[in-house]
Amino acid sequence: MAETLTPESGRPPHTLHGTAAGAPREVNAVPEPLRTYLISKSRNPVDLLNAATLLFGGSVATSPLDGLCGGDHELRGVAAHDFAVGYFASPLDVRVASAEGRRSYFVNIGVSGAISAARGSLRATLDTSTAGVVNPGDSQELRPVRARGTRFLGLRIDAALVDQEFSALTGHPPLSPIRFDFALDLATSKGRAVRLLVRSLLEQLDSGDPLFQRSDVQRGQLRSIVTALLLAQPHSHTAELRDGPPPGHPRAVRAALAFIEANLTEHISLSDIAQAAHCSPRTISSAFRNRLGLSPLSYVRNLRLDRIREDILASTDPIGTIAYRWGVSHLGRFASAYRDRFAELPSDTAARR
Repeated sequence: MAETLTPESGRPPHTLHGTAAGAPREVNAVPEPLRTYLISKSRNPVDLLNAATLLFGGSVATSPLDGLCGGDHELRGVAAHDFAVGYFASPLDVRVASAEGRRSYFVNIGVSGAISAARGSLRATLDTSTAGVVNPGDSQELRPVRARGTRFLGLRIDAALVDQEFSALTGHPPLSPIRFDFALDLATSKGRAVRLLVRSLLEQLDSGDPLFQRSDVQRGQLRSIVTALLLAQPHSHTAELRDGPPPGHPRAVRAALAFIEANLTEHISLSDIAQAAHCSPRTISSAFRNRLGLSPLSYVRNLRLDRIREDILASTDPIGTIAYRWGVSHLGRFASAYRDRFAELPSDTAARR
């Protein structure tokens, strides 16, 4: 029978995997994380598969590749608004397919042992020096190379956050979905930066300090990871980042985007955005249309609708409660705008929870 506890009390926040007194450890190894966040520990692999689906908010569907196998299967994890991170210890070969309704990126990082991984026709061995990046809509196969001792981290990141960080770097949203290359070399300087930022997030979660349980602090750390990933790992829009932002008003637009992000649950006027960007309403409106292809208030509306949709899919709260939480004041107009953006009513989205 599975043991379930989140978080677990009375245990040390974290230890280093395989570091008995005097024993060496891999230089690149990530410290064994999330010891106080046990979700499932069982000899039944079905418990692991169900726990993984729960942790990642239904954004994936998992299934065994070659039938179920015995052994110990453990999952620890933390889920938040726009990310989830899990620590997996299992010999099970699995197929992980993206589920409809929630676009997510996944980054898999080895802690010990190695995994033979595939994303479509692409293959890589994931360990402490090579991570794997999976795009929304992709399926992946994960096969532990050794039946014992394989441990890895799985980090889920909402696609909306990746788009937002890309917009902050370039001054405009991606014109097509960002698709990362599969294998991420953690031995390069940029790859090491990604690994260190992920390690920092885990250490914050393991610290037990209430400050690091705040969603805004966690989100700040996650934004740093996403920015590093965009700069470290080649993807379909790398050239735009290499060339830098185009001429115009990148600083004003970035300031406006940061202000909108920080105040999205509040009433935001064009004057508020212009003041945050240190320019006139007319100037910031022109900059938004040139860079983003829409007005500042249209950007606010779309971002707010995106967040509401994410919350509808991720929680059981009433639709009205979620909408009011994100600053909506008129539910009738909200439902109409939601249908225009997503081609369905909020109630249709909620029915898929």
